Formats: sequence, structure tokens, C-alpha cells
Amino acid sequence: MTNTATTSDDPVVAEAREYARTLLLLSEGSVNKHFDPFVDIDWDNPDFDVDADPKRWILPVSADPLGRHPWYLALSDEDKIAIGKYRQANIAKVGLQFESILISGMQQHVFGLPNGSPEFRYCSHEMIEEHYHTLMFQEMVNRIGVDVPGMGQLVRQLRHLGVPVAVLFPSLFFMAVLAGEEPIDHIQKAVLRSGEDVHPIMRGVMAIHIAEEARHISFAHEFLRHHVPQRNSASRMVLSIAMPIVMWILGRSIATPPKAFFEEFDIPAGVREELYYGSKEARQVFSDYFIDVRALAKDLGLLNSISKRVWKLLGIDGPTSRYRSEPIRVNPDLDR
Repeated sequence: MTNTATTSDDPVVAEAREYARTLLLLSEGSVNKHFDPFVDIDWDNPDFDVDADPKRWILPVSADPLGRHPWYLALSDEDKIAIGKYRQANIAKVGLQFESILISGMQQHVFGLPNGSPEFRYCSHEMIEEHYHTLMFQEMVNRIGVDVPGMGQLVRQLRHLGVPVAVLFPSLFFMAVLAGEEPIDHIQKAVLRSGEDVHPIMRGVMAIHIAEEARHISFAHEFLRHHVPQRNSASRMVLSIAMPIVMWILGRSIATPPKAFFEEFDIPAGVREELYYGSKEARQVFSDYFIDVRALAKDLGLLNSISKRVWKLLGIDGPTSRYRSEPIRVNPDLDR
């Protein structure tokens, strides 16, 4: 007897079509709304001069833990400005380095895609945008004029793993993508949402980056939603344990200034510990970077009894967002 059921009745086929439609929508977004930092940022405006109203480089109190720490607040304006310039330049340099790793891995990922894959076009759009971001970040660093290193020396060596991981373990690679993109996006949104007066170089760069990273983060989420359920149970278990580990390692490399920063400004070891590791606030801020990732892990069935312990052991467990980019509440548990 001939089977009269159509392929549209197959949930796997239906999901693949929906995935393709989503990627087409993201690709069209890249065509219809994209930025060129050398066109869309008014670098030659006198107000964009790095020394124009330099107090705008003082770190925002409501968006940067260092900016509201008593040690920093007790400094002279001159020292606050110098530290603010270094910190913002280094964040940009870290973003540049991370984007470079992402591009190299994604290029190898698309190399092996079959003809007709909807991922090819979207990934190609994203790599173009990421190249512009590296130019934008480097221009910001150059104009600030501070010779910052970016990532710490040890973590910088992880760049050599980008390509082999992208080729052999693409789901793990795109988890790593989120581990870098989510903290940067979170930090930049906090600065802009704070409403504090920051230097227009920062505001211009962040506005472009946030707008385009929304697509990039969406793709990484959709990629994992599409591919992870196709893995066997053993692979999913490995991914469930690897996910928090990757978030912790790369998240720390993004959020924590390099050793050179603390040495340059003679920042006491106790202040460093309190700001980035030891205090309750520091642990909460770092955990909040991954509220959307935890929601994704839950949706993918990757929050099991073992992986939950890993999230907790690393200090990055907590509530999950109800929707992506949900602002952090004072007491988010009230609505959970």
C-alpha cells in the first residue's frame, strides 16, 4: 500500500523548514539593517575627541562594579579618567579578539556545509558584520590611545582551539560563542540603560554592537535549538556538563580585566578579589550574565541533576529569564 502521508506531516521536516525560515529572516535583517562604523559613527565630530569633556570616561556607577567601589570613588578625577579609559579600551580589545576567534571558527564551519544549507548565508552575513566590529573596536582603542592587551595571556591561547572545535564539535563552538557574546552584550546594555553620561565614542560603538549582536545571539540560540536535540543522549549529557564550564572560562576572560590592568594602577589585591571573585555582589553580577543561557539550557533539556551541580559549583546558577534580554530585576525570584 502506498503511504499517502506527506513530508509536511514529518515533525523533523517541519522543524527544519522553520529553522530555515528563521535564518532567512535573520539574513534579511542583515541586508536591511546593517552598519559601517566609518560611516555611521561621526569620528571627526569635535565632541568625539577622546579628550573632549574627559570626565565622561569616569566609569558609570550603576553599570560597572569598579565604578561604584569605594576605592575607585576615593580617587582623583584624573585617576578615575585614566582607569576608565583603560578599562573601556580593554573591553573593546577583548571584544575584538573574541570576534576574531569567532570569525575563524565560523569560516571553517561554513566551509563544510552542503549546498542549500540555510546556515551558509546567515553565517556569511554575520562574519561580515563581525569584521566591521573588529575594525570598530580597534578604532576605539586607537583613539583612546592606551596600549591595552585585551584578554589575559593564558586565555588568549584558547584562540587556537576555535577552528578545531568549530569543525569537530559545532554545538560546543556555538556555546562558546554565547559565552563570549552574552557577557559583552550584558555589560554594554547595562551602560546604555544606566542613562549616565558616557563618552560618545563608547555610546556610538556600543549602540552598533548591541543592535547587530541581537541577531548574532539569536542565531547561536537557534543553532543550538536545532542541532542539540539531534544529538544522542550521551552527546547531550556531555554538552550539558560542558556548557557551564565553557560559560565560566570564557565569561571570566571577558569580564575580568587582565593582570596588567591591576599592575598599571596599583589596584590592591583585596579590591580585585572583592570586585571580581569574592563579594556576593561580584558573584551575582557574573551569574546574571548567563540568565538567558540558563533559560536556553533548560529549554534544551541540558539542566539535569548533574549539570545543575556544575552550574552551582561554578557559582553561575540562578533563575532563568522569561524572555531573552529581560532586564535584571532587583529580586528576580519574585516572578519565577
